[in-house]
Amino acid sequence: MALDIKEITPDHMFDGGDLDCGSGLILLIRENMLKVPALGILEMRSREPTVSDDLPPWCRMSGHEYLGKLDGGGYTRYFVKKGSGIQQEEKALARDKEEARKYQWRLRARATGHLKSTIYARNFAFDIGQAASFEEKDANPCALEYLFGALAGSLTTGFAGECARDNLEVDDIELSLSGSLNNILAHMGLEEGDPSVKTVELKCFASTFDDEEKVKEAWQRTVSRSPLVATLKKAVELQLKLIIV
Repeated sequence: MALDIKEITPDHMFDGGDLDCGSGLILLIRENMLKVPALGILEMRSREPTVSDDLPPWCRMSGHEYLGKLDGGGYTRYFVKKGSGIQQEEKALARDKEEARKYQWRLRARATGHLKSTIYARNFAFDIGQAASFEEKDANPCALEYLFGALAGSLTTGFAGECARDNLEVDDIELSLSGSLNNILAHMGLEEGDPSVKTVELKCFASTFDDEEKVKEAWQRTVSRSPLVATLKKAVELQLKLIIV
């Protein structure tokens, strides 16, 4: 008699948020699978549609049984029956963690025109202008805009993911950022001095009627886990503020 997944009571549940199987979700599955007894059932909730195609074959290769899924509530519930080999699971998790620690992001940059370079990373290619610009309009963003944009984008995307993982309804997330250098004239070669970034002031506006304390906790998790925040705050005056409206 086939198992009715609507009647399943999982031994453990976790929320994978918006991660796909190539962005750390498999690590989280393995980590949470250790909390499930042999032949027990893990429930994983996800909002990433590609998981539906990627999870079943991964289960087959890993010795687990994919039981099925249920949609609803803005996410999909996946059910996986754990295989009997806990030692193999622990070894696989340790191997995956070690590979993750050694991972390197790689890209190429090539000068491709006047005040223009093209960056090639994975399946992407994008153009970048000069290091810094005062112009009202340019053909391409300057390097500082990419740096500041990467910081802002990582926080808005990460914050939205954390809110979704906590089932917090946030209608809109918008972030404003301003940044300054210690001495732009040093960068331009007009003076001796320090051309580094001096300050970055960032305000994140979130529109929600949900529990404000839980929203603030989601923001703090986002900030604490951000590689760019962790790196920049070592050298830059970084001001981060969440405003709930």
